[in-house]
Amino acid sequence: MIQRRIQGSLTARLAESPAVVLLGPRQVGKTTLALEVAEGVPSVYLDLESPADRGRISEPELYFADHADELVILDEIHRAPGLFEALRGAIDRGRREGRGTGRFLLLGSAAIDLLAQTGETLAGRIAYAELDPFDISEVGGDALDPLWLRGGFPDSYLARSDAASLRWREDFIRTYLEREIPALGPRIPAETLRRLWTMLAHNQGQLLNAAAIARGLGVSSPTVNSYLDLLVDLLLVRRLQPRLANVGKRQVRSPKTYVRDSGLLHALLGLGDKEALLGHPVLGASWEGYVAENLIALAPERVEPSFYRTSGGAEIDLILSWPDGREWAIEIKRTLSPQPTRGMRSAIEDLGPERSFIVYPGEERYRVAAGIEVIGLPALAAELLPA
Repeated sequence: MIQRRIQGSLTARLAESPAVVLLGPRQVGKTTLALEVAEGVPSVYLDLESPADRGRISEPELYFADHADELVILDEIHRAPGLFEALRGAIDRGRREGRGTGRFLLLGSAAIDLLAQTGETLAGRIAYAELDPFDISEVGGDALDPLWLRGGFPDSYLARSDAASLRWREDFIRTYLEREIPALGPRIPAETLRRLWTMLAHNQGQLLNAAAIARGLGVSSPTVNSYLDLLVDLLLVRRLQPRLANVGKRQVRSPKTYVRDSGLLHALLGLGDKEALLGHPVLGASWEGYVAENLIALAPERVEPSFYRTSGGAEIDLILSWPDGREWAIEIKRTLSPQPTRGMRSAIEDLGPERSFIVYPGEERYRVAAGIEVIGLPALAAELLPA
């Protein structure tokens, strides 16, 4: 078993809050992690996709009262929005009776709807954590290329072969399109959503042009945006917002889009092994998205990711902004001899980041220019982890 980096912080949140929501796409390992966290404490697990388990909780107030001294794990909680009122009542009763923390662990894979429901009903009673696919800190630097090719979903990464991994990812995509998304309510043709997802894969890391995508799909721009909202909500696509600065230059204001998991990106494009990936035009964009997703996942809480680009050519692939105003500027290059571009230097002059890096696939670490360091992904990941 690969130890999940978030396990310690999830346990800490349960010790501080009556309820914790663990968000993450399906098959990312939420249930496995929840059961690991629950080991050693009285607990009960319910899968709300199971008719039998939904029957057990048909009277939620009574059920929660019967298990008041246990950690209640509710999987796929977004499928039962009617439970939130009962959860609020159980939490408030528990507080009055001296059981103020560690009551409920809620697992869900639809972020926006779930956050809205819990925010409205359980405000002040709930904490949040997000479980991402495996990252480089969890699998180790020696796994840099396998993690990039297969992505971080456990069953894909741990598959016995690249071919088996690709089959798993293709089945995952098909299941999402044909079963998971319709079960959430949207009536979107599976083939239309697959075409959108594939178009986003071909345009990995590019500025979002909803009008062009709409023409390709034969739908309106608002419809494209609503479909994209769904993929973002399901934690499958990232919409990276631009970093806007007061620099007196015309700045790009459109977001960039990424298929978040590199393995799913490659499956959407039919790339089953490293040789196929190395010969495909998406190579550089795939590496950029892979590095960016790892660094965003590893960044401390409340660190905001963005990118910077001006019409004059100043550009940084990833900006990490701390709440205290510190910033790291990160350019991502798939070459063993990276050099800072004129656009990177110009962006650094505009933003004045505390630290500036070029992330490349090598292992050596060195300064390539004043204030700019070339570094591998595992080494920069280690810089972001707590000491």
